[in-house]
Amino acid sequence: MNKTSPAQRTGEAGVRATDGEGPTPEAIERGRRLFAAECRFIHAAQRLDHLPPPAGPEIAFAGRSNVGKSSLLNALTGRHALARVSHTPGRTQQLNFFELGNRLTLVDMPGYGYARAGKDVKEDWQGMMFDFLRGRPTLRRVMLLLDARIEAKPADVAVMKLLDRAAVTFQIVLTKIDSVKPPALARKRADVEALVRAHPAAYPIVLATSSETGAGIAELRAELAAVCEA
Repeated sequence: MNKTSPAQRTGEAGVRATDGEGPTPEAIERGRRLFAAECRFIHAAQRLDHLPPPAGPEIAFAGRSNVGKSSLLNALTGRHALARVSHTPGRTQQLNFFELGNRLTLVDMPGYGYARAGKDVKEDWQGMMFDFLRGRPTLRRVMLLLDARIEAKPADVAVMKLLDRAAVTFQIVLTKIDSVKPPALARKRADVEALVRAHPAAYPIVLATSSETGAGIAELRAELAAVCEA
């Protein structure tokens, strides 16, 4: 697991242009090549003793129920049905593992913050999530998804604090930016960047994406390729 500071990580694998405004063309190409590889579902786990053995680098995706994790995974990999997209909040209650080109494993984590989920399910998920995060040696980063259309919820902040306690680097990815006008998106990004500064485990760069239009997908691929190569 990467324990370096956010300042040290800013230049991972040359992913950022010198002006800091985005990834270099070379980084974009590395991301494209990585995600052009075959991506396939390999494992599902509902308990820690069902986890696959640690192998290569892993990147996990977390977020509130219906934040768009499955849609984002499908957009990243160019597969329309790699991850199941559900319109029923709280449906995914397990860790789903996807192998990308024998180089990187993507982990789709259960959504959180769905009030109607059974109490026992929520407690089991929260306990397993923390134990997975804290004890997984191959986990490089958690991409924490926030809906760009709404403010961060208490559950989002609670997960950030959990990631701080687990000493796991996490990075904020805004989703559904196609539904937000540029001025509102700029305000949202500023608010999230301020939130990031309050959490020691947070990676300093906030990414913004749309699974519908493809906005930000190439930049996110570049970021994930850099994490994979670091």
